[in-house]
Amino acid sequence: MDASAEEPQHGPVAAVPGAGNAGGLADQLGNFSRELQQENDFEETLALIVAAALELIPGTVGASISVVELHGRIRSHAHSGDLAALVDFLQERTGEGPCLDAIWQQRTVEVPDFRHEQRWPAFAPAAVAAGAVSMLSFQLYVEADTLGALNLYGAAPHAFDAESREIGVLVASHAAVAFADARRISNLEDALATRDVIGQAKGILMERYKVTDQQAFLTLVTASSRTHEKLRRVAERLVVTGDLPGAGPGSTPAPDAPGTGT
Repeated sequence: MDASAEEPQHGPVAAVPGAGNAGGLADQLGNFSRELQQENDFEETLALIVAAALELIPGTVGASISVVELHGRIRSHAHSGDLAALVDFLQERTGEGPCLDAIWQQRTVEVPDFRHEQRWPAFAPAAVAAGAVSMLSFQLYVEADTLGALNLYGAAPHAFDAESREIGVLVASHAAVAFADARRISNLEDALATRDVIGQAKGILMERYKVTDQQAFLTLVTASSRTHEKLRRVAERLVVTGDLPGAGPGSTPAPDAPGTGT
């Protein structure tokens, strides 16, 4: 989880024009939904969700989104500021907290006052020391591989009321669909980028050492295994620097690599 603070890149969403103004809220949620539909970039989508949460949900002074990545690792994205970044980092470090429970166990987790919280004995005191007194986390779930949570932070006890929870559920519902779509597009783009860079690396090896496509690929796999680096990183280094990881500059592939004539 990256603890550095990042400001959302999108401009603010207009504030709710008074509690109970269902028409105004409906219009703003409609605008929010349309903006999400027009945004395909994963990080920009998350930043837009956080910006909307800050403006639409009463009591929110900080917000972020936690995303489940490979091997169950959870990383925080689109921090609204230092508070959200630090508290998210503390949840990862302690291995407990509202966002983790929201992601894995419950749809919504509320903390009225961290100073009297018993559910997370390691995390709660650290959150108070960081400046978070209350918190709301909403699960962002559409399908199994798109898990995440929208995290809201309050600077006072009981910062979130019934209106906060109701609007939070609506924002999270819109956000969950956009989150899943943006994640799917991001995964597809990553897969295409990986395929392209591996193809470029194979082409370099085929030209340099007069080997076949399969032999070039096996050479990359061998280098990946020996250096314990991901195949994409090995390929990227070869494309950018001309060097094969695990060998000196300008070296030929490993002696036992296919097609090297040894």
